[in-house]
Amino acid sequence: MFEKAIEDFRKNGFAVIPDFIDSEFVEELKKRIHELVDNIDVTKEKMATDETVNPSVDIESADKIRFFFEKEAFDEKGNLKVDKHKALFRIGFALHCLDPTFKRLTFSDKVKALVKELGFESPRVAQSMYIFKNPEIGGVFIPHQDATYLHAVGDDLREAGIWFALEDATEDNGCLSFIPGSHKTGLHRQYVRNEKENDPPFVFTKDNPDYKDEDFVLAPAKKGSAVLIDGLVVHRSAQNRSAKGRP
Repeated sequence: MFEKAIEDFRKNGFAVIPDFIDSEFVEELKKRIHELVDNIDVTKEKMATDETVNPSVDIESADKIRFFFEKEAFDEKGNLKVDKHKALFRIGFALHCLDPTFKRLTFSDKVKALVKELGFESPRVAQSMYIFKNPEIGGVFIPHQDATYLHAVGDDLREAGIWFALEDATEDNGCLSFIPGSHKTGLHRQYVRNEKENDPPFVFTKDNPDYKDEDFVLAPAKKGSAVLIDGLVVHRSAQNRSAKGRP
């Protein structure tokens, strides 16, 4: 079913599969996110996900649905500058098991078939996120490998991500870009627990390599597409300064 995408994925470390989700389900997913955001207490969620208050918030949110805000969404007094629906950076990290709508997507027959064709024999879902990339304030994702943060230990273990485009992702609103073939260069650094007391709880094992801009290739994706991402492929996305979101 996904032969061409699998071929591209093996060669380049990423692939775009158009029309993976039908338009009706795309709208259902977006509506569900709107409902979740409608019901949040901004002050409470801001405190709960503030890394300056709790540096371990990502780990502690692994089994929860938590709301993370863009830094530019608040003024110097800590007040929201925009509507809360336009202020969020992401929701993580357990939508796939705690929210029925996103659970239905994650464990759909189509996703299962894709994962099987990718060669996973006993797959596990490590986490799920909804990334807003809101108009005008959607933040930058620096070049990185997902396996830096989610690293499967063992010679026969590996990681892959699936990103679903719920709006058209273009160069203007911060679509993903990749270094083709970089998944064959190994893991460049890891994000690990810090053994030193009274220091940040997690540290990088190395500085981020100095990747060259000219090596990156844009990967625009139409609404409803699925983008396959090898855990070792280097990728990034620019800031969204357009008037259109890129969830």
